[in-house]
Amino acid sequence: MRTTRDHLTGEGSRMVFVYILGKVETGNEIKVLDSFKSADQVKRASLTYGTYDLCIEAQFKTMEELDDFIFNVVRKTSGITDTVTLVAAKTLSKDS
Repeated sequence: MRTTRDHLTGEGSRMVFVYILGKVETGNEIKVLDSFKSADQVKRASLTYGTYDLCIEAQFKTMEELDDFIFNVVRKTSGITDTVTLVAAKTLSKDS
């Protein structure tokens, strides 16, 4: 098990890891989920129960890249009515 404090990659550049929560119009859940299949930054996208209908796990090289994705991709996706973005401060990974 490994804890990464500042998300350094092997090249020494700082990565930005985020969880994007979204509310989706009823009946558009599958269409919205499928719309993120081709986004390279998206590591996993799930439909969820509860307050939010969608959870996207994503990774970006810079905050500017995150800004562009939120403003020009997520918020312009038809069917998404509200978003909350959580930026990871510290991550525990059981993969390594």
